[in-house]
Amino acid sequence: MTRTVYVNGEYLPETEAKVSIFDRGFLMADAVYEVTSVLDGKLIDFDGHAVRLKRSLDELDMAEPCTKDELLEIHRKLVDLNEIEEGLIYLQVTRGSDGDRDFVFPSSDTKPTIVLFTQNKPGLADSPAAAKGAKIISIEDIRWGRRDIKTVQLLYPSMGKMMAKKAGADDAWMIEDGYVTEGTSNNAYFVKNGKIVTRPLSNDILHGITRKAVLRMAQEAQMEVEERLFTIDEAKEADEAFTTSASAFVMPVVEIDGVQLGDGTPGPIAKRLREIYLDESRKAAI
Repeated sequence: MTRTVYVNGEYLPETEAKVSIFDRGFLMADAVYEVTSVLDGKLIDFDGHAVRLKRSLDELDMAEPCTKDELLEIHRKLVDLNEIEEGLIYLQVTRGSDGDRDFVFPSSDTKPTIVLFTQNKPGLADSPAAAKGAKIISIEDIRWGRRDIKTVQLLYPSMGKMMAKKAGADDAWMIEDGYVTEGTSNNAYFVKNGKIVTRPLSNDILHGITRKAVLRMAQEAQMEVEERLFTIDEAKEADEAFTTSASAFVMPVVEIDGVQLGDGTPGPIAKRLREIYLDESRKAAI
């Protein structure tokens, strides 16, 4: 079935959707994005994604293409038009185009480009991958310094995914100055003696919406959380590990650089946090 997508105020068949070849998102990766999950036909943590989108736009001095209420209406209409029960909505905002290519930003009256499309993902919540657990490798982190801004500069994370695939693993954690930053598309955690350890927020990692929710839920469940720098060797010696993201929720990690964690199956804390997150997020979905 042909999807209905949203481009600059219009709902169109995906086969008719177009943006300028001079758009700065295409030419310069001058764009930000968000991915919102859909469960039971409702949006998961929409407010969090809307707030982070505004922050990304502000950090890049990029104009907001519409209001938060308008954005919510667009999301909901795309869910309805494409009959999404479980899946994702991808949103991208670029600095737009003034009709040519230049390193200098276009004038302030240049309209941003906004594009949204859905991805139908039946079984998203009951993922077989989560039941099995992920295997990861470690790679050097050579990205730019503002990873807290959710830009579309995703070439190196994509390369990291391919490095993992080539090594027979599922994903990669990146390391900078001896410490784990994050996964290619997720935040990273390990558990030792019941304590959850993850890197603190800074410009070095994405301020994950799912991360924020999961850490809050962990503390509400009386789990101990420590935010600090950690090495890949610490993670290898952990009892269990996991990642969080909007598209995979809480994903258990069962192997790091060929070292099995625990008995090689998803650990109890990761499994419990996934259960809590899915349950609470469904209750709060809009």
